[in-house]
Amino acid sequence: MYHHVKKLMFTVRVDEPDPRFGNMLLEQFGGANGELAAAMQYSIQGLNCEDPDRKDLLMDIGTEELSHLEVVGCLARMHLAPSKNDRQAAEADPLIAIAGGGGVNLFNSQGNPWTADYLKITGELDVDLRSNIAAEARAKIVYERLINFCDDAGSKDALQFLMTREITHMKAFARALESLSKPAFSVGRIAPTPGLVNQFFNDSTGSGDHGEIDTRGPWNEGEEWVFTESPALQSSDPGAAPSIVAESSSPVDEAGLTDLLLHELRDILHAEKQLTKALPKMAQAARFDQLRELFEQHLAETENQVERINECFELLGETARAKPCKGMMGLIEEGQEVMKEGQEKEDAAADLALISAAQRVEHYEMSGYTTARNLAQQLRHSAIVALLSKSLAEEENADLLLNQVARSLMSVAKMPAAVEQAE
Repeated sequence: MYHHVKKLMFTVRVDEPDPRFGNMLLEQFGGANGELAAAMQYSIQGLNCEDPDRKDLLMDIGTEELSHLEVVGCLARMHLAPSKNDRQAAEADPLIAIAGGGGVNLFNSQGNPWTADYLKITGELDVDLRSNIAAEARAKIVYERLINFCDDAGSKDALQFLMTREITHMKAFARALESLSKPAFSVGRIAPTPGLVNQFFNDSTGSGDHGEIDTRGPWNEGEEWVFTESPALQSSDPGAAPSIVAESSSPVDEAGLTDLLLHELRDILHAEKQLTKALPKMAQAARFDQLRELFEQHLAETENQVERINECFELLGETARAKPCKGMMGLIEEGQEVMKEGQEKEDAAADLALISAAQRVEHYEMSGYTTARNLAQQLRHSAIVALLSKSLAEEENADLLLNQVARSLMSVAKMPAAVEQAE
């Protein structure tokens, strides 16, 4: 919820308007490093942020950037004011003077329209915070250059204020990044290839008449760095063995992930086989046709899922052998109790209880398929990943369809409050 207060965050004073400088100011109004871009970037990152503390930070600073936009807009408008009536001033920027009537618009200093392409939003909090630190640094430099080209004292005061707030925001974003306690180079969830990540390729070589010298520093020597000759020079020597650490072969399974994947597949196989026996009973117990059809449809999907798991075992060169899944056995036992108790309930209530039991099963299966798929992905079994992803998508879709049926049943169920009111 926004509320506009008709007062600038910093009072703007312009003693000597300069239309050419007003045009420069538009870079911070509608440019790539300007206030609107910052406001939109931080606010949308905040909307996407699931961390309530950092979400508050993003929304606070995003809202402040809107206040800065108003300050820059007022400052630019005051400098551009002569272009409304003065021909010579209008010639400084005909686009603003003729098309815009001497006012500001969402353009940069070159007349290029503002675009959402300026925004850097990834949905990964630490990556976005790094982008924000860089954005504030760029904006700080732009304000510094504007101050250097400005002769008006009041304008310089406003620009100094805005430039200073960029540093404030940089500090806040940097502290937020530090508070995540993530290693500096831990980006995303998939680990980089060992060895390759520490190779520095000497790709720009030469000395004397052939170019500048090769330099060494903490960016390519010491600690874990492996200084490596240019891959281009390696490939030109047919007798040389390539020294690039590649990922063409399967990874060494030092952590026993293959055994864990097999364990998960055997568990899922037993779970799915139990479901092929339970789903017909659930379909028979359903009172509403829509729910009955959904259970019958998912029975066919479950039978296909069993076949996919068998195919996964074939790809791993293993026998398709099930391992007793105690979790699914317990869920099915609960489902049987629900069906028995449902005989004494009204139709809508009985089917809602049945849906509840079915959704517990779906979420249990979804967690199993997710774990197995992630293990297969880490082991780079792409064919197995594809098979498990398809089954996982079916389970997720079944859960969504159960939700839809539940909402329909809730609308026809007789709630106690409604009954009392009718009486």
